[in-house]
Amino acid sequence: MALDKTYKLVPGTTVFDAEQSAKGYHLNQFCMSLMTAANRARYLADERAYLDEWPLREAQKQALLDRDLNAAMAEGGNIYFLAKWGAALGLSFQQMAGSMTGMTEHDYREMMVGGGRSIEGNRIDHAVLDAAYADPTPPTEHATITAGVFTSHVPAIGAAIDHGKTGEPYWQPLFEGYEYAKQWERENIPDVVFLIYNDHATAFDVSLIPTFALGTGAAYPTADEGYGPRPVPGIEGHPELAAHIAHSLIRDDFDLTLVNEMAVDHGLTVPLSLMFGDVDAWPCKVIPFHVNVVQYPVPSGARCYELGRSLRKAIESYDKPLKVQVWGTGGMSHQLQGPRAGLINREWDNAFLDRLIRDPAGQSRVPHLEYVEEAGSEGIELVMWLIARGAMSDIDGSGEVEVKHRFYHVPASNTAVGHLILENHPRARTPATKE
Repeated sequence: MALDKTYKLVPGTTVFDAEQSAKGYHLNQFCMSLMTAANRARYLADERAYLDEWPLREAQKQALLDRDLNAAMAEGGNIYFLAKWGAALGLSFQQMAGSMTGMTEHDYREMMVGGGRSIEGNRIDHAVLDAAYADPTPPTEHATITAGVFTSHVPAIGAAIDHGKTGEPYWQPLFEGYEYAKQWERENIPDVVFLIYNDHATAFDVSLIPTFALGTGAAYPTADEGYGPRPVPGIEGHPELAAHIAHSLIRDDFDLTLVNEMAVDHGLTVPLSLMFGDVDAWPCKVIPFHVNVVQYPVPSGARCYELGRSLRKAIESYDKPLKVQVWGTGGMSHQLQGPRAGLINREWDNAFLDRLIRDPAGQSRVPHLEYVEEAGSEGIELVMWLIARGAMSDIDGSGEVEVKHRFYHVPASNTAVGHLILENHPRARTPATKE
């Protein structure tokens, strides 16, 4: 089913949604640059030269040179950002607003003094609205979730790969446990991986702590976490699918932070290395999805599980035949701080894997206290696995999952490592619905 975007039918109105944001990202960032006096001076001295420093489309540059705000908004500009551009030119907001309506500043001001523009004649034409709802024909093609992949994302694993230590006695048993996974991925390359992870004080510090952050950008560089960036490829995103997912999840009342630009750390790159090996370029696009499991309060297992169910609906309502894998990462049991540092609980970890496979709804009701007490303070990362598990088709009975691989190993530095591959086998080709 197509997402409801009938707000686009409101006459004389450009609604700034995730698609517009992606379209106008660099245009709006250009406007933000004019918040400093030095940049304003450079821009006013030679507008074209300053615009050419930005990766703007020619249509975006021309809209600014022509002082055409309507054209700028059609190219993805947002009025709050464009207001900074107007201010740099010495324009009042009424001058800018008037220019978009074909009125002089004086006439526009007089209209506002007289009570503003009347709503009469400025509503959606009912015939247009009725036509938009008349034929809700489902798309002939849509994206599908082919598998759920679950793995720890220990930074020391990345270091072992990068420094050629995978064959050493300490590391060899761990990497042998991922040999099947690499072969399986070679035979089941997705178009997109939706990768759930937590940032480790890299892109987000204590000045900004989003609970759920969805990467909607076109590309993501590898972060320097203090030892230099890992020597792995950069990430190519999928802005179109990400914008679609954002629209769908927010409409389902999941409050997301949308991020067009961020560096990604080991939480995302280590799983890619484990599953795809040493490559010159990752074989698919990646949509990063960050979950705060560092500073309390963190989202509950139940909330994560429900988010996964909504994620499946979002992906399956995308009208292109993409093969998507959903990866849940983090954990397993480990504690990195305090007198209990080094805690490992094999029994609890394996019980978690059992429940994740057979009773994910029951596992979603396990409280935070049990994770912290039994799996260590950083074991709370495992709630992220419930997002990926909730996206599988067996959850609502419309399909089943097949366990292709299960692996558990201790230790990887300070952490127990768990890994699971569930192939998704939906019985129906209709988009999922969330009850």
